[in-house]
Amino acid sequence: MPMTGQITTIARCTLLEARRTRLPELVLAAIVFLVAAGFFTQEIAITESARVRAGMYASGMRLAAVFIAGLYVLVSVMREFNDKGLDVVLALDVPRAHYILGKLAGFLIIGVLVAAAASLPLAGFATPESALQWGISLALELGIVIAFALFCVVTFNQLMPAASFVLAFYLLARTLTAIRLMSAHPLTGEDAASRQVIRFVVEGLGLIVPAFDRWTRTAWVADQHASWPDIGSLCASGILYITLLAAATMFDFHRRNF
Repeated sequence: MPMTGQITTIARCTLLEARRTRLPELVLAAIVFLVAAGFFTQEIAITESARVRAGMYASGMRLAAVFIAGLYVLVSVMREFNDKGLDVVLALDVPRAHYILGKLAGFLIIGVLVAAAASLPLAGFATPESALQWGISLALELGIVIAFALFCVVTFNQLMPAASFVLAFYLLARTLTAIRLMSAHPLTGEDAASRQVIRFVVEGLGLIVPAFDRWTRTAWVADQHASWPDIGSLCASGILYITLLAAATMFDFHRRNF
């Protein structure tokens, strides 16, 4: 079977598994719950009720989508490891790189579908342009989380350490800008050696960790939409991060013994 055929087959199987494990129903339940929560918040808001409703849904749905997508990748791959499904795939003379690319492609398609479903209600809460920009950014954010989750589960081969690293990565990415500001403007001891070391480490993290506080912003749907050049910059950054994480996953997976 040619390379594209193997990757496509693995990606298709990944999508079928998501359908059979009721992932669409889970995403739909989260959307319905947060839409209802948005309407409830709108009713109790004193002023700017429509803005509050859009912000409530956007912020909650973003976290729910990241949680669902990241946890699904971890559980799905661990299930395949534990059920010896990987042994069967590798016994069919499928290159390990093709397996990783196929799984990643399937998971990324799932991430795009989740982001598209999550952004649909925002077309009614805000402008279609704002909903489109928010959905594109969420798809890229989910892509990075998915790629990192796949890297962690392949590297650690255990659910809890992998989930812990994914959670730590996402929390760091969401708070990185604030951490950089605090390290650049300390209250005391600005010239101390420890402060310089901390600032050097934080700035180094800023070069390799995406600042998710600038992605999928609630302000895009609650206040004013983003500029398209900024969305284009996010697309380039997201593709770069996903590519690097995929390469790291393939490298680590290739050296493992199964």
